[in-house]
Amino acid sequence: MVTSVSSSTASTTSSASSAATSSLGTTYETFLSLLTAQLKNQDPLSPMDSTEWTSQLVQYSSVEQQIKTNDYLSTLVAQSGGSLSSAVNYIGKSITADTNTTTLSGGVATWDYTLGSDASSVTVTVTDSDGNIVYKDSSAGTSAGKHEFGWDGTTSTGATADEGLYNLTIEALDGSGNAISHSVTVTGTVTSVSEEEGEVVLGVGTNKVALSDVTSVAS
Repeated sequence: MVTSVSSSTASTTSSASSAATSSLGTTYETFLSLLTAQLKNQDPLSPMDSTEWTSQLVQYSSVEQQIKTNDYLSTLVAQSGGSLSSAVNYIGKSITADTNTTTLSGGVATWDYTLGSDASSVTVTVTDSDGNIVYKDSSAGTSAGKHEFGWDGTTSTGATADEGLYNLTIEALDGSGNAISHSVTVTGTVTSVSEEEGEVVLGVGTNKVALSDVTSVAS
């Protein structure tokens, strides 16, 4: 679900909820004081009917719970609105994020990968959004550090891949065939901001990047 919220609306709602809770608390305490006095002074031979005050007690409890629920929801909305408002500042800026997904557009798709140590062999595999392998290649003697991998959309069979989202997987091995630690990142310009399932998401073209995955920002 994509959500857009207003922080001013959330603030107003929260204030109203707090005022209602305060008013309810005062009324509830008065009710309990009167009830206690009635119980102390009732005629033992003709005790008061408990039905009415029990009903009132249940109503107060129900209303109090509802106000607390509304207050909690208002807090969530306020926090969400604040996050989205801050994330808007990312629009138009270049970000780098820890993700292996990028967009093939105009015959260009670019990733960066970083090796923790020198590799005797590196295999790059590109898959489409359905997990199908569309391109695979290997290289030898790759040094530790950051490297760029660019793909022009040509598949392993020589066909031209459709534009869209693609994923890059790296397999790096040392001379003994042991796996080498590595990471994959993508860089792009933020074009939109949204919230999906409670998380702020940045739109980079047709790609979506979680704000929590962003590692650097540049103007």
